[in-house]
Amino acid sequence: MIRVLNRYMLWDFLKHFLLTLAVLTFVMYVGAVVKAIDYMARGISGPLILKIFALNIPFTLSFVIPMSLLTTVLLHFGRLSADGEITAMKSCGVSLWQMAAPILLGSVLLSGICLYLNANLSPRSHFARRQMLRELGEEDPLALLDEGRFISDFPGVKVYIGKRSGSRIEDIILIQFDKDATRAEVRARAGQVAYHPETRVMNISLEQVRLTEYDKDDPTDLAKARMLSADSYPITLDLREMLTKSKISKKPSDMVFTELVHAIQHIRRVFPDIREQNVPRMRAKMAVEASQRLALALSCFSFALMAIPLGIRSHRKESSIGIGMALVLFFLFYLFIILSDALVDFPQWRPDLIPWIPVLGCQAIGFALMHKNR
Repeated sequence: MIRVLNRYMLWDFLKHFLLTLAVLTFVMYVGAVVKAIDYMARGISGPLILKIFALNIPFTLSFVIPMSLLTTVLLHFGRLSADGEITAMKSCGVSLWQMAAPILLGSVLLSGICLYLNANLSPRSHFARRQMLRELGEEDPLALLDEGRFISDFPGVKVYIGKRSGSRIEDIILIQFDKDATRAEVRARAGQVAYHPETRVMNISLEQVRLTEYDKDDPTDLAKARMLSADSYPITLDLREMLTKSKISKKPSDMVFTELVHAIQHIRRVFPDIREQNVPRMRAKMAVEASQRLALALSCFSFALMAIPLGIRSHRKESSIGIGMALVLFFLFYLFIILSDALVDFPQWRPDLIPWIPVLGCQAIGFALMHKNR
């Protein structure tokens, strides 16, 4: 009887999970339709547009799979409870753990799939998508402002950024050069970046600036260099030629998991230009990235374990109740992801452990509710 029951539970769950996955994936891609229309208006071919959005599927699935699982389990066990099937199975001597076994096994398999997506396929696809957008000149140049390394992509200038938050940058070193030698070195405490896509021009407004202008005839002689200070210093970069180049460097989000772990362990080797005061922040940033990927993958099992007793206790057939509960729970989970990103500036607080709080919390609540409803 248990074997027949397990097949029934697993098959019913699988049908609803695939339907929920398709619906949520479609909802996630509604905004992409507008972008696709914009690409078509610019003359980009249909097959190339499809390839760009296909490369974004692994990243989308890494979020949609856990959310689809959570929604399906809540609806599935809520319906079983409302129809009295849970009570009927218990009266036949079937325990709650036996009912949950096929669903939990399925969640473990889905965690394995998400682990592969987050650790390997998603970063590779993300990097390939960035390369393709660069070739089309569509990548946002602000995304090139990586922290902790000198960026040589911009024409006639090398840029080092210690910290970036949106368009706000801090701890800046900017080296201007021509074909022969270095022309000037600019150091600034902070700055604001603005990019104008219609002209492909980037304006950088630097604050609290120290400027070193080297002698044109003898740029290696520091005695001939001229030192200046200013409260502000504007820089304009023409990026039209740069945005057609195909070669780009990897960011932490583009690294597969093994590359990410190697970068954390050998951060000075991977980022040879990084300044010593920025090492803890960069290491914390990559550790948070690694923890988020693992926590998001393992959330499938945690969500299933908690959603089974919650679905039974809700006693509702209405899909709106289950969907609403799933949205609230996933929002709370994602809140910890955002919090870990926000605390990267405080590595002593171990922001890399924050993504594990909802994962372990869901498991603890799930085990407690399963024990109470057994």
